[in-house]
Amino acid sequence: MILAHIATSSTHALAMLLQAAPGGDAPAVGFSPVQLWGNMGNLARAVVIILFIMSIWSLAVIIDRALYFSAARKQSREFAPKVAGALKEGRLDEAIKVADRSKKSHLAEVVTAGLTEFRSFGSGGAITTEQIESSQRALERTESIVHAKLKKGLGGLATIGSTAPFIGLFGTVVGILNAFQQIATQKTSGIGAVAGGISEALVTTAFGLLVAIPAVMTFNYFTNKVEAFDVEMDNSSSELVDYFIKQSHR
Repeated sequence: MILAHIATSSTHALAMLLQAAPGGDAPAVGFSPVQLWGNMGNLARAVVIILFIMSIWSLAVIIDRALYFSAARKQSREFAPKVAGALKEGRLDEAIKVADRSKKSHLAEVVTAGLTEFRSFGSGGAITTEQIESSQRALERTESIVHAKLKKGLGGLATIGSTAPFIGLFGTVVGILNAFQQIATQKTSGIGAVAGGISEALVTTAFGLLVAIPAVMTFNYFTNKVEAFDVEMDNSSSELVDYFIKQSHR
């Protein structure tokens, strides 16, 4: 609602400017990036610089999460059947070694914590309830840690996606104010008198949307990925606890 209201107000203001300047002999205004930058005031330039930094930050998070999630998915697919085979044959140490070799796998990190805690009680004796419960707590703790690692940077991505349009609209307001000021000071009737301010306003709005739209889309995509990883970790933890319980009954 706020964005719609501001956008509507900006459109009305631009329409008023165009009506107030039906034509004239004002100098031509260029619309290349360099010329647009030259037409901007200091405040509008600050807005563009802030949006540029946000775009770089957003791009860095997107690339980092994409690579991290891709590696986690690939290593987990290789890890799951290997560790399942080792546990089925009762080779606990081999299962831990397999998990250690999959450093980027979210499943391996959780399973390693459970197996290591289970083994810390020693081997050869009877498996106690305390041993199983301690392993289950280790699994839950590690799940929380891995979940936080998976979500790293996504909060910043959400902030950029939600604030970039407002920052761009702030630049729009500044551009329109500058356009009014140019009309008042130059007293020219041509569109060139306000073209600089209008272009300044449009550039910051477009830049803000250009930064926000990919950030929002990728945030939603990565959030769905994290939820899928959480389900996989929950299932693996549950299966491992069931394995410990079955071993205790033998």
